[in-house]
Parts: sequence; structure tokens; C-alpha cells
Amino acid sequence: MTALARGAGRPGWSAAVVLIALLVASPVLAVAAYALGQGGLRMPGGVAEMVATTLALLLLVAAGTAVLGTGLAWLVTAYEFPLRWALSWLLVLPLAMPAYILGFVFLSTFDYAGPVQGALRSVLGDDLGALPVRSLGGAAVVLVLTLYPYVYLLTRAAFLELAPTAYDAARTLGASRARAFRAVLLPLARPSLAAGLALVTMEVLTDFATVQYFNVRTVSVGVYLTWKGTYDVGSAISLAVLVLVFAVAVLAAERALRGRARYHQKGGRGRGLERRRLTGWRAGAATATGLAVVGAAFALPVLRLVTWALSALGDDAGAVLDERFVDNLTSSLVVAAIAAVVCVVVSLTISHAMRLGGGRVVHAAAQVTTFGYAVPGAVVGIGVLAVFAGADRALVALGVEGGTGLLATGSVLGILVAYVVRFTAPAYQAVEASFSRVSPSVSASAMTLGAGPGRLLRRVHLPLARPGVAVAATLVLIDAVKELPLVLMLRPFGFTTLSVWVYELASENFWERAALPALLIVLVAVVPVVLTFRATGGRADPAEPGAPGGGVGAAAPAALSGSLPPAPGQVSTTLTLDRGRAGPPGRMDP
Repeated sequence: MTALARGAGRPGWSAAVVLIALLVASPVLAVAAYALGQGGLRMPGGVAEMVATTLALLLLVAAGTAVLGTGLAWLVTAYEFPLRWALSWLLVLPLAMPAYILGFVFLSTFDYAGPVQGALRSVLGDDLGALPVRSLGGAAVVLVLTLYPYVYLLTRAAFLELAPTAYDAARTLGASRARAFRAVLLPLARPSLAAGLALVTMEVLTDFATVQYFNVRTVSVGVYLTWKGTYDVGSAISLAVLVLVFAVAVLAAERALRGRARYHQKGGRGRGLERRRLTGWRAGAATATGLAVVGAAFALPVLRLVTWALSALGDDAGAVLDERFVDNLTSSLVVAAIAAVVCVVVSLTISHAMRLGGGRVVHAAAQVTTFGYAVPGAVVGIGVLAVFAGADRALVALGVEGGTGLLATGSVLGILVAYVVRFTAPAYQAVEASFSRVSPSVSASAMTLGAGPGRLLRRVHLPLARPGVAVAATLVLIDAVKELPLVLMLRPFGFTTLSVWVYELASENFWERAALPALLIVLVAVVPVVLTFRATGGRADPAEPGAPGGGVGAAAPAALSGSLPPAPGQVSTTLTLDRGRAGPPGRMDP
């Protein structure tokens, strides 16, 4: 009997996965335990208005991203027009623009003192009142422009993977292109649409910097203001429970939108959908639509940031590139690098333990480790604070001098723990994608020849999973550089990252000084966006064998969809492709 069959060395690896799962789940468990311990929820004033505002914002952003993302995905998939291929990947770039950066650029442009309203007053007169820019609608517009790529990426990938048989059959039976799209392709793409909308709503729940620019008070804003303003832990945790309820409702809505059916598409990817060539004003309108979205969500904001940065450097380069800039950049990179290393090590541990065959407990624990990505940042932040507060009390009880506040406010350990909770999911999905391509027989052969689990990881699994490790480290590194809510809630006194610095400068209307660090954040964020696009369909279309593009990668889309694991006992909706075989038109099996 081989070492692999005996399970030699596996208990330790299985225990490590269970401990990681407990770490990821600890913020949510701490929030729930604290709420129960204080005898129920203790809501601050104005909570009903915050709940109504949150619901309104979620509905507006979900509707906007669904229409914009799905419409653009269908446009670049089903039609041929000038610049179509370039726009198909340019439309992903707004994903690299954090909402809190686009938010202050939007306000500086459209607010009362901005150039747009100034030009309108010069034409229409000074009697023109202020436009309602700082409002729920303004916040929704910014969030839609930065978050629609989630829907665009996943629905476009679904459209590309669909064989044309069902669509062609509908067209043969007399259905128009619009009706065939609504009746056939859109239902088949419904799982991808549901996953994209769930990601969008989770991001909206997490955000509280952008909405504060627009004077919109959501429940997440209430958590932050209650904690930072009054240090009322009970009320802050009660609001965090409300945010968690919203998150659970979003996941339930995502499952309901998917439905319990399974969609099977027979016939393979084949030649893909035959694109209709647009001519005349329709071709111009299609190109103009794509360029307008890219311009409003990415190109023009970046141009404005570049203009501000050059102006600030020209006026006083020493004030811009001062000691704080270097310190904040260093803080961002160091914390992000440590988080990336820890998340990669954690992901390797989970994937290796899964390959050793840990049983149902380990598999369930591995699924729990992806849960942190689906928990709003406000809940993770308050949960980590609650865990650290308990640790501080335990230190005091043990007689450790200076135990009070030692962990929560005396170091960046809280930020690192929150990063591990939040970003283990995309790292694990990237690493697991590489592990899945390693044949189990390779692992079994190495164990048969006497290699223990540790040596198997070092000499076999790690070298073969190197591409996934690199992608995982890149995703976590750049997500950590962009992260704002967790750092704002957990940072110790005097610790500032680039994202926090941008937020503070923008809140005080120092647009030009905020431009350079904002540009750095956007530039580093472009890297995972390009990787994500290549992995979710950024390659040559079937009808374009000579078009540029790369192979299909599994890491980035897994990181997108992996944050929404199927609920226990529930059959999730999947799109199954039977490649390389001709078959009857696509069918929907219950």
C-alpha cells in the first residue's frame, strides 16, 4: 500500500485547511457572537433611511450594469463594425478604475464649481441652479461605469462559448435576431449574468468611500461612521449584521436568478455566432457607443488625472514627491506583498491538501475559504476588530503588559488578517486552476516512490503549479494596493497607504495632489484586468483565426465566479459544453 493510500502526513495538512477555514469565517462568527452577546441588535438613529438608500442604490446599480454590460457584450459578439475587436478589450479597462477615484474625478468635472456647470452657466446665464450631482443618481452612475465590466466579461464569455445551433434554429423558424437573443441566448447566459450581478452588488455593499463623496449614506457608510465617529462598538456591529443580511439576500437572489435548471449546449463551440456586419449610421453608432463608454469610464478620467499630475509636478514637484509619498507607496507595497505571499502559501496548502484526499471535511473547509470574498468589507473589518478585541482581553487576563489595543491598534496585523480573509478566494482559485491540470497519477507515483507530502509539494506540485502561483500573487498584490475600506477601518495611527491618501486628499478637494497616487493605483490595476480579459474570452473569435489573442486561462474567471460557491445541497446552474461533436440544437433540460 502506498503512502498516498495510507494517508501518511495528511492529517496535518487537513488540520491546516480546517484552521484556515476557521480564520476566514472568524469575522462573521465574531460579528454574530457579539450581536447575540449584547442581547440583540442595537441600531443607531436613521437606520431605516440607510436601509432604504442601500436598497435603492443596489437596484439602480444592478439594473444599470445589467443593461450596459449585457448590451455591450452582445454588441461586440453579434455584430461587426469598425474598431469592434479593439473595443472588445477596451471595454474591460474601467475595471481598473477604482470607484473612489472615478468618483472624485466625476465630481470635479460635473459639480457646481466644475467645468461642465461653469460652461452651462456661461451659455444659459447665472440663474441656472446647481445640478444634483452629489446625489444617489450621481453615485449610481459612477458605480455603474466602474462595475459593468463584471457583467460584460462573464456574459461575453458565455456568448462566445455558445454553439450557434440553438440560435440558428430559432432564426430558421422565423425569429428575429432580437427575439432569438431574448428567447434563446439570454436564458443560456443567465448563470453568467447572475454571477456578474452578484459580484456587482457585493462591490456596492463594500463601498463606502465613493458614496460618501456624493453625500449618500448607505448601511456600510453607517458602519464606518459609527465606529470611527462614536466608537460605539455595539451599534457598529448591529449595522454590520444588517450588511451581512444584505449580502445573504444578494446570494439568495443570485441563486434564484440562476434557477434550478441546468443548461446543456450540445454541438461544441464550433464557429461561434455569425456576426452581422453593420453599415452606415448603425456602424457609426455602434462604434460611438463603445468609445463613449470607454471614454467616460476610463480614458477621460485618466487624461484628467495625467493633466492634474503634470500640473502639480510643474508647480512644486517637491511637494508632490515628498517624504509622505515615498512612505505611503512603501506602506502600500509592503503590506500588499506580505498579503500576496500569505495568500499564496494558504492557497498552496489548501490545494495540496485537497490533492492528498482529505475527505468531506477538508473539501467543505476549502469551500469555506472562498466565503471571505463574498462578505462585504464592512463586515470583515468589524469582525476582525471584534476578534482582536477578544484577543486583547485575553492578553490582559493573562497579565500581558499593554495588552489593551496591542493587536488592534498597535500594528498592521489586523489589515493583514483582513486581507487574507478577503483575498484568499481569488488566490485559491488561481492556484487550484493550475493544480487541476496536474494528473493525479503524477502525485500517486511520487508518493509510491517514497516522497512525503512536504516533498511532493516542493518537488512536484509547486513547480507544476507555478503559473497559477504567479497569477494568484499578482491578483492579490494589486487588489491589496487598491483596497480602501478595510485599511480605513483597521489601520493603526500614522499608517497610510496610497488608497487612503487618495481618499483623504480627494475628500478635502485637493484634486491635483491626489492625481499622481491615483494614477499609480490605476496603472497597477490594469495588469489583472488584462489577465482577466484574456482568460474570459480575450482571444481570437472562432470566425477570426488570425485575430490577436491568447489561450484560455482558468485563473481569472475562476477568481471572479469562484467567490460564489454553490450552497450546500443546491444544484447550481451550469453551462455544459460538449466539444467537438455535432448535435441537435441546444436544449434546456430541467
